[in-house]
Amino acid sequence: MSTTPDQRPDDATVDFLRSAFAPEWHEPPLGQEGVAVWEAENRVTLPEPYRTFIMEISNGSSLGPAEDGGLQPLGWLPTSWPDLGPRAPGEPFPLEAAWPWEDDDTVDHDDPRINTVYTQGSVVLGSEDGQSFWILLTAGSRRGEVWMVADVGAIPVPADEAWGFEEWVRHWRSGNDWWA
Repeated sequence: MSTTPDQRPDDATVDFLRSAFAPEWHEPPLGQEGVAVWEAENRVTLPEPYRTFIMEISNGSSLGPAEDGGLQPLGWLPTSWPDLGPRAPGEPFPLEAAWPWEDDDTVDHDDPRINTVYTQGSVVLGSEDGQSFWILLTAGSRRGEVWMVADVGAIPVPADEAWGFEEWVRHWRSGNDWWA
């Protein structure tokens, strides 16, 4: 079922991802050349099976995870995304574990460490409730994991054993609450 971030998904995973999103809500896939150009521009190789999904199936879907507007096309940002400077998907994601910065006495509202959580080592999958964002880590030791970042902190989802893209989609398709 699950693949490593560098291993092309098997046919069953690709078939599942194709069936998980209604075709009428698909954005056109980027194709191999489109993904290669984006990866070269951003100095990163996207993790699987997300890479195959946007290359062969759909570059986003307005119906699907996340709840606010669906799955963002590659490189797009939700309208509520904070403007914290340019994104750098090829730079390592700065965290190894959850960081609830709202409870961290060493943090103030202009802490540059927060900006790196928002801007480095990820692509944005979508938003949830306006100020919470699903991200897929593209660089760093936790590459291939889905995390949530919000104004209060950042956490792997659902916990330290974070989901990859396929597991995240499977959970959405199950209809269960994200945190159940």
